[in-house]
Amino acid sequence: MTTHQQLGRLTDTLRRTVHAGRVVTAGPDYDAGRAIWNGAVSTRPGVIVRCVDSTEARAAVLAAQEYGVPLSVRGGGHDWAGRSLSDGGLTIDLAGLRRVTVDPVAKVAEVSGGATAADLVAATQPFGLTAATGSAGSVGMAGLTLGGGYGPLSGRFGLALDNLLSADVVLADGSVVTADAEREPDLFWALRGGGGNFGLVTSMRVRLHSVPTLLSGMVLYPWDQAETVLAGLSDILLESPDELTVQSGVLPGPDGKPMVFLSPTWSGDDTAAGERALARLDTLGTPVISQTAPTTMPKMLAAIDAQFPFGRHVEIRPRSVPSLTSGVRDVLSLAGSTLTSPHSAVSVHSLHGAGARVPVADTAFGNRDPHLMIEIIALWEPDDTRAAKHRAWASNLTSALELEALPGGYPNLLGTDEVAQIAHAYGPNTERVLALKRRFDPDNVFRAIPLPVQP
Repeated sequence: MTTHQQLGRLTDTLRRTVHAGRVVTAGPDYDAGRAIWNGAVSTRPGVIVRCVDSTEARAAVLAAQEYGVPLSVRGGGHDWAGRSLSDGGLTIDLAGLRRVTVDPVAKVAEVSGGATAADLVAATQPFGLTAATGSAGSVGMAGLTLGGGYGPLSGRFGLALDNLLSADVVLADGSVVTADAEREPDLFWALRGGGGNFGLVTSMRVRLHSVPTLLSGMVLYPWDQAETVLAGLSDILLESPDELTVQSGVLPGPDGKPMVFLSPTWSGDDTAAGERALARLDTLGTPVISQTAPTTMPKMLAAIDAQFPFGRHVEIRPRSVPSLTSGVRDVLSLAGSTLTSPHSAVSVHSLHGAGARVPVADTAFGNRDPHLMIEIIALWEPDDTRAAKHRAWASNLTSALELEALPGGYPNLLGTDEVAQIAHAYGPNTERVLALKRRFDPDNVFRAIPLPVQP
């Protein structure tokens, strides 16, 4: 049977088992289903199923295997490498599964598989609750959580995956299971850090937190103070109290020239202590802008979405380092002095506090030592003809960090060509991760984030 015949029969089957109008091969709904954050990805699935419940998702998983068609799952569509789209295959689009239900008494949210971080915090805000998310609202919560989830509340509440309580999963054989600490505990372990490589998560339950006041904002320093500011920052990022998480790095200013940015978030109950902690960031030099104030998670995530909108072309290269050493600071200085695009940036995320106290063997996530995850983001407009130059900027920086870097990298951001980082991405958990992959998905139906090569 040819590929064309396989897709034809798959499409016919899906239109009998799923609402026919949600099985698309062209047109506006097809275009919406293949739209992802990175506009540089030109992948075209052969067919897209825009599921609205777990029954349809299960039918799509089984049909793809029946006809031998590659499968992918699109949640928020924020994976820069475009792995949520199956080139010439079947893409299951979960954009119709975005419901969030909040139990304010239990402090738990049930989050459908296509819901974004913005969907989650919008639903929790009226109850005075919030969730551990990443820093952008448009990111799908399932993909973020299953692969890790560094964010503004990580110091106090851990990574997003540390707040996962259970997940409903469609496995490759079509069985639907609930994984938590008591039911399918091995699968639950693998899902927390191993990504969507073990099944399709149609719904999950996450722990919520009461944070009466968030203090956050932005402190910007001119580039001629970069060396001094970064040196002072090295004593703050990993040694702050749990309540303070500081995202930092390099951004182009309004005139296109580089600036050092600090984006702190205080999530503690003692607002006065938070104000003192944030005020310390103003003493690292003479800031051009220092704006910190009470805010909400929806506002914080929306600000990042506005800065990094859908449709621009993207290349991301991550590196994890033990701390902000002089060598790492030198590379950050190099990043600013060699910027090729007015949209590119380098963002430094920290894992300290609660997220660093979880024993590494408790979840599949491979690095629980305090560390910094450096996200090198090359970003340019679709009509910019210098794509090769922007990509080279990112590549040169990740190479420059190699001597300072830890062996593995952050799986949620690793490209498929980062073979050396992928090999060590799960650290001491690698053997168990791969064993559970063979157990739950022996035919490698689900390919969400990179896994090391199977022995």
